[in-house]
Amino acid sequence: MKKYIGAMALAVTLCSLTGAWVGAAEVDPFDQSGVPLEKQPTDPKLTKIVLVAGHTSHGPGDHEFFAGCSILMKLLEQTPGVYPVMARDDWPKDPKATFKDAKAVVFYMDGGDNHPVLQKDRPDVIQKLMDDGAGFVNLHYAVEYPKKSRERVFSWLGGYYETGYSINPHWKADFKELPEHAITHGVKPFAIRDEWYYCIRFDTTQKGLTPILKATPPDDTRGTDEAKAHKGREETVAWAYERADKGRSFGFTGGHTHANWGDENFRRLVVNAILWSAKVDVPKDGAKVEFDSAELKRNLDRKK
Repeated sequence: MKKYIGAMALAVTLCSLTGAWVGAAEVDPFDQSGVPLEKQPTDPKLTKIVLVAGHTSHGPGDHEFFAGCSILMKLLEQTPGVYPVMARDDWPKDPKATFKDAKAVVFYMDGGDNHPVLQKDRPDVIQKLMDDGAGFVNLHYAVEYPKKSRERVFSWLGGYYETGYSINPHWKADFKELPEHAITHGVKPFAIRDEWYYCIRFDTTQKGLTPILKATPPDDTRGTDEAKAHKGREETVAWAYERADKGRSFGFTGGHTHANWGDENFRRLVVNAILWSAKVDVPKDGAKVEFDSAELKRNLDRKK
């Protein structure tokens, strides 16, 4: 009996160290097969929102575009009448079907000089969506575009991250006050560390721009000449843009750190913004964003 108790004690100790009971089924955090891709709605009355996840990028826990979009898809499904459709690897395999009748498109991916939405005939596809009044949402790195595309991006997003002008440090942003806007419904002031881009290049000639998240970064993070010229300035890191074509856009510079989706205010603000861009009425208390923290360890990209 003593030997049996001793063996059980050892088993319990080993299980506590490994975080799992021997023989228990473990969920493969890299198994993405359960996420439906480009599955189109059959009811035309549903509000279709397309989420496009970027290719594998950065190290584990950062730029988890696929897992992040799968989380957003589940969150958006909590709003009645909304039907999210997800695509992967920068662009839908069937863009004609996937973008058809989309009320909003969300891009969560790497941007920069080789921004996926600027490749081949894709700008024409995006412009058609804009002309049809679809919402346009760019998350994190997706807000970075080459300077040569400035005027086009101004018309789409109202502002963008410009290399050499904007800056992208990691810092804890303290959002002490939030504007009155549908995007901030149910969102309380919060502080969170992320790679918050700032010193964004905005189209100051437009009247439709509204800063949504503003905070003052540490002056030692101001790495460009433009950023250094404004020490102590409160910076905009997320914004809403009501376009001249009557469509709605949203730029959000956070989203580098995957764990931040576990913050209720962080995810509600983004979900509210996506719904707002699709012209869905956002409840006064904000969108429903119930969340199981276990989701943070699912559908991850397999990285070195």
